[in-house]
Amino acid sequence: MSTSTRVLIVDLLVERATFGHGGNQEVIRPFAARGPVELLLVTPQMQSFEADAKTEAQAEVNLEEEDVPHWDDEYEFWQSAQVELEGREVKFRRIVMPMHEDDERMAGWLDDLGLDAVVCSGSRRNVSMWEDWMGPAGSMLRASALSGRPTLGICFGHQLLCHALGARIERADKLSSGIWDLDLTESGFGDELLTSHSEAGECVAGLFTHQDHVMTVPDSCTLLSSTTHNGVTAVRVHADDGQALPAWGLQFHPEAAKARIERAFEWGHISEEEFSSMKGEHDGGGILASFARIVHENRA
Repeated sequence: MSTSTRVLIVDLLVERATFGHGGNQEVIRPFAARGPVELLLVTPQMQSFEADAKTEAQAEVNLEEEDVPHWDDEYEFWQSAQVELEGREVKFRRIVMPMHEDDERMAGWLDDLGLDAVVCSGSRRNVSMWEDWMGPAGSMLRASALSGRPTLGICFGHQLLCHALGARIERADKLSSGIWDLDLTESGFGDELLTSHSEAGECVAGLFTHQDHVMTVPDSCTLLSSTTHNGVTAVRVHADDGQALPAWGLQFHPEAAKARIERAFEWGHISEEEFSSMKGEHDGGGILASFARIVHENRA
């Protein structure tokens, strides 16, 4: 086993420095607080399908500019970056991912990388407006979750994971942005991701900004919470025998730390109305710390 925790993030907000690269840092921060961490990034929304061939000979292949013909030129391409988190240098590195929908092969690729966890970020794209790259990304999330590897889908990642497992996704008439208390189900009250950071009976809140909604709970998932505006707010994946797996989908954004929200407003990435709706406190930091703990326990 590697001395470092290896995390793969499906990085779908590369064009938004605050919520993309900054949000990834918030996801990784609690891992860095626990020990050395290696972060691999994949960008299927910008990668060519032809680049897929590179992964057939070797699992871990650095992403080159030639592999991402759909890259947004307004955002500078970088292959790797060094970031200091919790007093520790963490390297962020982009790699090529397979662009097929064969779950068995995808599971083998994830195993070959020696990953301890997979996380899928939010996106400005929409599952209800399907694009070809979403098929391989969904296959990877499904393969990771059902293998028993700690897996976390955030906002779009939640929707894509649920869709990959059979849920119906629909687009609402308008965007929902703000902080809502989670109405926990019986399973949600005892869930180690959602509530282990808080005292028994305490309210748990999440920060939301989305227009697509998961409308049905997949057969392979347990509903953990809903809100007044969203029926399927958090789910946990389970195996065929009903055993809970360390894999979750969250409609809200636990990585949206207060400082990130303030910076997004200063840089003009969100409107004054959105900023006002997101000013309150939420439980994102505690939930991400719980996920890092779960990953470390799973490694052990």
